[in-house]
Amino acid sequence: MCGIIGYVGNKDVTSVLMAGLWKLEYRGYDSAGIAVISDGELVVKKSCGRLMKLQELLDKEPVSGNVGIGHTRWATHGEPSDQNAHPQVDCKGKIAVVHNGIIENYYSLKEKLIKEKHIFKSNTDTEVIAHLVEKYMKGNLFEAVRKAVQELEGSYAIAVISEDEPDRIVAVRKGSPLVIGLGKDENLLASDIPAMLGHTRKMVILSDGDMAVLTREKVEIFNEKGERIEREITTIPWDLEELDRGEYPHFMLKEIHEQPEVIRKNIKLKLKNGKIDFGEAFNFEPRDFVNVGRIIIQACGTSWHAGYVGKYLLEELARVHTEVDISSEFRYRNPVVSGETLVIAISQSGETADTLAGLREAKAKFLRVLSVVNVVGSTIARESDGVIYIHAGPEIGVASTKAYTAQLFSLYLFSLYLARIKWTLDEEEVRRRLDEVKKIPELMERILEREEEIKKIAKRFYRAKNFMFLGRGINYPSALEGALKLKEISYIHATGYPAGEMKHGPIALIDKKTPVVAIAPASSVYEKMLNNIEEVKARGGRVIAIATEGDRKIKRLADYVFYIPEVPEELSPMLVALPLQLLAYHIAVLNGRDVDKPRNLAKSVTVE
Repeated sequence: MCGIIGYVGNKDVTSVLMAGLWKLEYRGYDSAGIAVISDGELVVKKSCGRLMKLQELLDKEPVSGNVGIGHTRWATHGEPSDQNAHPQVDCKGKIAVVHNGIIENYYSLKEKLIKEKHIFKSNTDTEVIAHLVEKYMKGNLFEAVRKAVQELEGSYAIAVISEDEPDRIVAVRKGSPLVIGLGKDENLLASDIPAMLGHTRKMVILSDGDMAVLTREKVEIFNEKGERIEREITTIPWDLEELDRGEYPHFMLKEIHEQPEVIRKNIKLKLKNGKIDFGEAFNFEPRDFVNVGRIIIQACGTSWHAGYVGKYLLEELARVHTEVDISSEFRYRNPVVSGETLVIAISQSGETADTLAGLREAKAKFLRVLSVVNVVGSTIARESDGVIYIHAGPEIGVASTKAYTAQLFSLYLFSLYLARIKWTLDEEEVRRRLDEVKKIPELMERILEREEEIKKIAKRFYRAKNFMFLGRGINYPSALEGALKLKEISYIHATGYPAGEMKHGPIALIDKKTPVVAIAPASSVYEKMLNNIEEVKARGGRVIAIATEGDRKIKRLADYVFYIPEVPEELSPMLVALPLQLLAYHIAVLNGRDVDKPRNLAKSVTVE
C-alpha cells in the first residue's frame, strides 16, 4: 500500500522519481507527489488522482535537481485530495516527508504541536512527522529525524529531505518495507524493488528500526541509538523485462500466461536428480520435521486460499494434522500449541503486515516458522527459520495469479518432502508423483491456448450482478479463489461455497440471474458435485462447469463447460486456477475495469 521512491545522484531527479512511481502504481494509490531540492530550495508538486495528472502538472511546471523523494498515497487519514497528498512539509516549507504506514498516536502529537504554534494544512497523520523534524532540527537532519521517530507509535517507512542539507535523504523503517538501491555515483530508496531495477540490482533491505542516510557517494545505516551498523547486500535476480507488459494489454493477462514458465522454473530449481531440493534458504534438515505432529498455516487473501489447498495436501500425503488461519485472526487469538507444532507463513511480498505479525506471534511462543514467499530477503523471509521461495518473479497486477499457482506447486512439493520423512509415501510413489507434476507446464499451455472459449463465456455473463462458485474437497479453496478474483477486478459480488453446504442456506440465492461456477474435475467427490449441479439446475440456475476432458455427463447438465486436461486430483487446483483467472479477467475487461489497479486495493498490504 502506498509507494515511496527517493533518489540522490547525477541524473535528473524528476525523471527518476516519476519512472519509479510509475513502477509502483500496482501497489494502489489515490494521489501522488514529489519533492525536489532545486537550486537549494525545496519544491513540492503533488496532485490527487492518477499519476498522469502529476505528470501533466510537471510538464507545465518542470522541476529539476539531483535530490528528491516521491510518493503514491493510498488514503488512510484524510480523504484523497491535493492537500492530503504526499510529500507533506513543515511550517516553513523547508522539510519534506513521505511516509507509508500509520502513526497511531498522531492525534495527541498533533494537539501538542498545535499548542507549540505549528500550523497544519492537511488531515494526514504524516504531517506530524514533518513538524516533529522541524521541531528538532538544530543543524543536523539525521538527529532531527532520529529524535522525531522516537515519539512515533505505529508502523512506518519514512524518507525526509531538507533545504538545510540539500545533498542527502534520511530514511527510517519500522514495520513498513523500505529498500535501499546501491548505484554508481547515485543511490536510491523505495518501498519495493521494481522501482529501482532500472538503476541497480544491488539492494539492502532495511530491518525494523534501521535508519539510513543516502548521499551521492555512499549509504550509511544506523540503529535506533544512532550507531553505525552493516546490512547484507542482496543481488536481485529479476529481469527488467519482467516489468514490461510486452504485447499484453494488462499485466494480469501477461502474468496468467507466464504461469507455465514459472512452474518450469520451479521444477528446474527444486527437482534435482529425482530429489526435492528447496535450496539453502530452506535451512531445515529432515530430522527437524520428524516429530512435527501439527501444522498451522497462516496467510491472507489469495495466499490463504493456497494454504487451504496446502491443508488438503499435507493431511492427505503426509498425514499431518493441519489448520489454516487467516493471519489477521491468528495474530489475535491464543492458539493451543506445543513444540511439535510448525507454523507456515505464506505471503507473495513477504511484507504482509498481518502475516508478519502472525509470524512474530508464533516466534514468541517458541514455534518454528517456515515461510513460503516470492521476494528474496523480505522481512517475513528474514524472520523465519526457513524459506521456500516460489520464484514467480515480479507480480505487478494487484490480483495475484502466477504467485498463487507457484505457491500451490511449492506446497505440493513440501507435502511430498514431508511424506517421505514421515514414511507415509515410499520413494517410488514420490518419484511417480514428481513425474506427474513435471507435466503441469505443458497442460497449463494447453488451457491457455483455448482462452477464446473462456472469453465467449465471459461475454455471455459479464452483466450478471452476482456469481456463486462451488467446489468440493481440494477444490473448495479453488471456489473461494475464483470468487475472490472476480470480486477484486470486476467489482461483481461473488461468493464461494463448499458445494455440500449449498443446501444449508446458499441455495436460496439460486435463480436465472445468478450464474453458478461449478468446479467438477474428475475426483473422489465427482459424483457428489454432479448431484449439486443437478440441484442448481432444478431451481433454474445457469451453470458454468470446469470439468475434465472427456466428461460427457457434465456436458448434459451444465449450460457451459470448460475442460481441463486430466491430472491426479491433488494437482487439479493448479489447472483449475487458470480458467477461473481468465474468466475474472475477461469479465472485468468487458465491464471496462482498471484490471491491474482495481479500486480500493493495494498489491502489498503493509498496514493493519
